[in-house]
Amino acid sequence: MARTAVPAPAAPGAAGRLGVTVIVPTYCRPDQLADCLDGLVRQTLAPAQVIVTVRDTDPESAEIAHRYDGALPMQIVQIEVPGQVAAINRGMDHARGDIVAITDDDAVPHPDWVERIEGWYRTDPRIGGVGGRDHVYHDGVPETGERRVVGRLQWFGRVIGNHHLGVGPAQDVDVLKGANWSFRRAAITGQRLNTRLRGSGAQVRNEVDFCLRLSRRGWRLVYDPMVAVDHFPAVRFDIDQRGSDHFHPLAQENATYNDTVALMAHFNPANRMVFAAWAFLVGTCEFPGAVQWARLALGGDPHAGAKLRATLRGRLAGMRDWRESPA
Repeated sequence: MARTAVPAPAAPGAAGRLGVTVIVPTYCRPDQLADCLDGLVRQTLAPAQVIVTVRDTDPESAEIAHRYDGALPMQIVQIEVPGQVAAINRGMDHARGDIVAITDDDAVPHPDWVERIEGWYRTDPRIGGVGGRDHVYHDGVPETGERRVVGRLQWFGRVIGNHHLGVGPAQDVDVLKGANWSFRRAAITGQRLNTRLRGSGAQVRNEVDFCLRLSRRGWRLVYDPMVAVDHFPAVRFDIDQRGSDHFHPLAQENATYNDTVALMAHFNPANRMVFAAWAFLVGTCEFPGAVQWARLALGGDPHAGAKLRATLRGRLAGMRDWRESPA
């Protein structure tokens, strides 16, 4: 599908304003959570509701959230199940706004984040999701680079992200990023993140699965680089750690499984065959097939063989199970 620029969001104005619920799932990052909530306090358009979902084993984060009672229309929702999927789903269950915006506890929304999100939904009733750029910082230093191709699913199964480097005018996309995404509540009525996805923490690729489901139902997804948050990737408390130095075979298998389930459910039969051939023969550096495995091995990656084996296990399991995923 061709990607073209889309019209600018509606101009600010009180008439016809939509209520925005913000969900912040958190786990054991109290300092980062405080920074995130400070960012929500500074919004030029106040959110109608702020939901912080907190694990029952994390009283320190709950205490931080309680400190913002009064400064924000705060609702603290306790959950007993681990993982981002359960946390976001529980937040969606309690959302009352016309729009449901979601950001991570290690991200700080720019002051006009809520206002820009709200404006987009007033431009076109077909817009079901809006997201934007997450400016990623490593040890206080912003990651640099610019990409104009963002959030695209290629016909053979490669997902192009680049949400953290997107520039240029707003565009329709296939996939938004979980650090900075939002939905029209009418679009997600009866829809939740896929609880069959694997993992106990980040549950990688949950955004791909959810966004593609909305696209199949006819909703537009818009990426606007000006809808921005500053993202300070924090330590994860499960096997799915960031960076090549933290390879774990089960985390690799889980991420591949989630990717496969999402794409197999989205593609038609012919594309599924193409995707399977490409995934096993070529793949990507993240989910290697034979060609990418050879490239990684020749490049000296000590995990190349283990990464290939874990990826193949995830692909095979996902191709077996995808029919059990939500429509």
